[in-house]
Amino acid sequence: MRIELANPRGFCAGVDRAIEIVELALERFGAPVYVRHEIVHNRHVVERLRGLGAIFIEDPADAPEGAVLIFSAHGVSPAVREAADQQKLHTIDATCPLVTKVHVEARRFAAEDHQIILVGHAGHVEVEGTMGQAPERTLLVETVADVARLEVDDPGKLAALTQTTLSVDDTREVMDALKARFPEIQLPRKDDICYATQNRQNAVRGLSQQADLVLVVGAPESSNSNRLVELANKVGVPAYLVQSAEELKPEWLAGVSRVGLTAGASAPEELVQGVALRLRELAGDAAIVVSQPDVDEGVVFQVPSELR
Repeated sequence: MRIELANPRGFCAGVDRAIEIVELALERFGAPVYVRHEIVHNRHVVERLRGLGAIFIEDPADAPEGAVLIFSAHGVSPAVREAADQQKLHTIDATCPLVTKVHVEARRFAAEDHQIILVGHAGHVEVEGTMGQAPERTLLVETVADVARLEVDDPGKLAALTQTTLSVDDTREVMDALKARFPEIQLPRKDDICYATQNRQNAVRGLSQQADLVLVVGAPESSNSNRLVELANKVGVPAYLVQSAEELKPEWLAGVSRVGLTAGASAPEELVQGVALRLRELAGDAAIVVSQPDVDEGVVFQVPSELR
């Protein structure tokens, strides 16, 4: 069996930054430090940080007055920030800068009296944070069919934004449908899909050309990880999402000679290596592990100045 590791895979710059912010805050302020929502969507990361003294909450009111509260990488709405202020919390923002860019655009469009069409998945924490920037002026669509059902105030005053972790192909289809139905709609100045999401999708697309099976290491709550599974399936290759080697099912490997292995942007590399090791155990001595060429994504986000 040939086990081919995708590149790039795993942690992106936004995830690296968010985790580092929690670690530095614990060093500087001591435990406990509160984090609004899971800092990133990976239970192994969350449990490790919990062991260091991080406490994960959904409502700022659940943190004691004056405590340190970190906003997760997915971003929050102004209402959450206001709730934290009311609780007199010391807030530190770990929102991915690429999500912050979308928030800034949402506020700009709202200030210009545009109605915003947000392409994203209902209930995802990033979507909730983005919609919260201008809730009275934002409509959510997930599919081309949703676009056909849209009822807008003024077709001449529309702007579109997207969740950063969507499928590039699916998002393009929805954007094309929006432009076809509302020719005057303002599309994002720059693609909102983050560089890491796009790069990992490109790598999986390449893997899927040769693989009999694709495995994606990631959490069920991770949007970008789920999109990788969908992409491989769309190409016609069976693909499964696993959180760790323990979830790997031997029957998946029946008749498989080539496995593509990757990870979502919030999955640690040790989990990928654990899955690769388990695959080698199941395949026996004939298994080999190879890797696509290394890719330097060239992106690093600084932590907030108070933690440097």
